[in-house]
Amino acid sequence: MASHSTKASLVSDWLVDRVFRMVLAILLMLSFDRRRNWCGWFVTHVVAPFAGFRTRIRTNLKLIYPDMPNAEVERMVLAVPDNIGRSMIETYSGEDFIARVAASPVSGPGVAVLDKAHQDGRPVLLVTGHIGNHDAIRAALILRGYRVGVLYRPMSNRFFNQHYVAALSKTGKPLFARGRKGLTDMVRFLKGGGMVGVVLDQHMKDGKALTFMGKMAMTSLSVAQMARRYDALVVPVYGLRGADGNFNLIVEAPIKKGDAIAMTQALNDNLEKQVRAHPDQWLWTHRRWRNLTKGMSPKSNKS
Repeated sequence: MASHSTKASLVSDWLVDRVFRMVLAILLMLSFDRRRNWCGWFVTHVVAPFAGFRTRIRTNLKLIYPDMPNAEVERMVLAVPDNIGRSMIETYSGEDFIARVAASPVSGPGVAVLDKAHQDGRPVLLVTGHIGNHDAIRAALILRGYRVGVLYRPMSNRFFNQHYVAALSKTGKPLFARGRKGLTDMVRFLKGGGMVGVVLDQHMKDGKALTFMGKMAMTSLSVAQMARRYDALVVPVYGLRGADGNFNLIVEAPIKKGDAIAMTQALNDNLEKQVRAHPDQWLWTHRRWRNLTKGMSPKSNKS
């Protein structure tokens, strides 16, 4: 029998999901660019203050860029949630999102490599981070005819997770939920010559302390370990935002094969270059350096 706290949690999750569905329905009535603008505004000015995003952004920026001028910090405090909102509504925009991706260029030294891997049936691990909209590059590669699956983390809100997974599926399948079954299915797909998208820039308490943005960050070695085990290519990919409202879709050269630590550090370094070049597109709300930022509380006159 469910406890009182469990029932209360379910009711809370249901109410949050209902509000989200209502906002989503309104936004989807707008044109693609207008809905992106409005969802960016909504997350920046309504969600971010209550979700603690602003404090986390300031905390992480204080750690990585201690000399950043306050005006730039406050610009980032607004720009980062705006990117979150835009990415969220893009995920739910289905054909409109895919059409915008189709109009965006795919470039980089790894494009020819992926073409050959696809022709040869070579397993590929497509590694990215929470920068721009990482689902844009998945959509682009599927449009090129590649077999691309993605490993995703299910939402804790079960009501929200239902339509979230449905939205991800509109971009393409298969999808592999984190967990034993999802990982088993993913490995089978990879070994069969598929390409699997993985996001690597989250704190992993059972990972290895490696350098990212000049600080030690706990990073999973699983991508490099799988690459070595299944002879898969490891290719960094990014879906960055362009000034024209389209995307800059980048496929980097494969990471050189080596031991798992060296390969994972190379992936961190590759992502770091993109974050430093496009800092307002990265997810500074993550507790990426959890052990280093504990107890930090940067002051600001703004909420």
